[in-house]
Amino acid sequence: MSKPHRGRSIRELFARGRGECPVCKRENVKVLYEQEAEGQKFKICKTCRAAIKHGRKKLTVIKPEKAAVETIKEAQ
Repeated sequence: MSKPHRGRSIRELFARGRGECPVCKRENVKVLYEQEAEGQKFKICKTCRAAIKHGRKKLTVIKPEKAAVETIKEAQ
């Protein structure tokens, strides 16, 4: 059985799959699990994935500020 969230498969990822979880804000944890909320995909940690699955936490969508969106559109 393959283990896609440890070992050789994560060595190629940036920082070996480690970063800050957008849900719990912990740093230097493996953020390898994809979660979708309102059409946006997020990479979250294993603990938050389980908590969302069991209904203990909710994934809130981060909406960019209006000025930042306008700046991006102007640059294109």
